[in-house]
Amino acid sequence: MEGEPITDPEIFVDRMRETPPADIFSFARPLPACEPCYPFHFDWDNAAAVKTTDFARWWDSLPQETRKNVRRSQRRGVKVGSVVFCDQLVDGISNIYNETPIRQGRRFWHYGKSFEEVKAANSTYLDRSEFIGAFCNGQLIGFMKFVVVNNVARVMQILSLEAYADKRPTNALLAKAVEICCEKGISHLVYGKHVYGKKENSPVTEFKRRNGFERLDFPRYYVPLTRRGSFAIRYRLYRGINEVVPEAIVTLFLTTRAAMYRHALNCRRMFNNKTNLLRSSNQV
Repeated sequence: MEGEPITDPEIFVDRMRETPPADIFSFARPLPACEPCYPFHFDWDNAAAVKTTDFARWWDSLPQETRKNVRRSQRRGVKVGSVVFCDQLVDGISNIYNETPIRQGRRFWHYGKSFEEVKAANSTYLDRSEFIGAFCNGQLIGFMKFVVVNNVARVMQILSLEAYADKRPTNALLAKAVEICCEKGISHLVYGKHVYGKKENSPVTEFKRRNGFERLDFPRYYVPLTRRGSFAIRYRLYRGINEVVPEAIVTLFLTTRAAMYRHALNCRRMFNNKTNLLRSSNQV
């Protein structure tokens, strides 16, 4: 998470090299700045961003299907609005976390957390955070948290109950977030990366496109603090596996992993069902 911007990265780097805490120091200028301006090695990074200066313009730029989804959410009884961070909200978030152990084809790392753990995880940066809740019949079915840094809002988390996916709560949450940012004079809403690694056509990227998020490219700098860091930068060893492996192989791996997790989840459900049946039989 970004804090206050470094006013002079070159001086900051010189100080870090005196007692290097790591081999490589990586940083980027605060968005929406996107022009290279420092004499360090950099790679182009990207973010998914909406310019939040005119809600009507953003709304009119959306595909018709996306606008229908937001309206569909309203028609199906979903109410969306800002909420205060409190124990009641944390309890609702816990219910969302514990709906399923697998999301987007992989283990969901929030699944099974205690109330105290959920509260601690969501109580960061409260002085500059905004929570939005999606409710149906009084139940929290989706929530979003964004944090404002340097007049740019960053989505920290957005999650909805899969059982209510037909009510399109996630679309409604994003629309409300853009509306709030426009009202508060925030310049941009950033929702993670637009493209992760080489996955140009992933479902996540397509979802962001359909909700008005555009790709914003910016330089991410990599500065060696040690000899080992210099070696890693020279041979580009700092890049993650998604940057090196071809998209087709990454897609195959992710598809296989998702299928394995789905199979494991189905086996677990079948086992639980059989266990419940045996218990019922024994009680009879």
